[in-house]
Amino acid sequence: MTDKLAIAFLASNNGTSFRTVNEAIRANTMNAAAVVLVSNRASSAALAYAEANGIPSFHIPTKDREADADKQLRDILIAYGAEIVVLSGYLKKLGPLTLAAFDGRILNVHPGLLPKYGGLGMYGRRVHQAVLDNRETETGATIHLVDGEYDHGRTVATTTVQIHSDDSVVSLEQRVMAAECDLFTDLIRRISIGRLRLPL
Repeated sequence: MTDKLAIAFLASNNGTSFRTVNEAIRANTMNAAAVVLVSNRASSAALAYAEANGIPSFHIPTKDREADADKQLRDILIAYGAEIVVLSGYLKKLGPLTLAAFDGRILNVHPGLLPKYGGLGMYGRRVHQAVLDNRETETGATIHLVDGEYDHGRTVATTTVQIHSDDSVVSLEQRVMAAECDLFTDLIRRISIGRLRLPL
């Protein structure tokens, strides 16, 4: 296959969906290439994974330098020829330069069903705890376009996960994470073969 979809990844911690997509790329089940990984945390396990797998990677700190970080991120994404940008547990808002340069081409996966379980502070286990506290019968994962607000951009794809009566935050997190990875892999595969065209 030629004309591989060039994907840039942003991750703050483990970058689980980044790893899952890259493993699909390595297995030749996806017509794509991981061109660069950027993290806002120097200790991010995603950076170590990228280095171990020969993927160019950068640490761009954002604290007290948001404008500089925004320009640096935009320039790196452009320099590495990113066609789409995938957020894999990236916990910082993107700046206006990056958002403008990749409008309609930045995707985030959220570990819950939006808009009910989204917004500032709603990430990771906090989402799963809120779902359990509200005695929901199902939760899920949502892939959405990224804009200037947390978990706000247009929904692109969703999947649901049934909640079991004996679920804990940890057990629910594990099942939702698996659903997230499947959903993201399927969506990127569809983009890579032209069934879904960006910008969205």
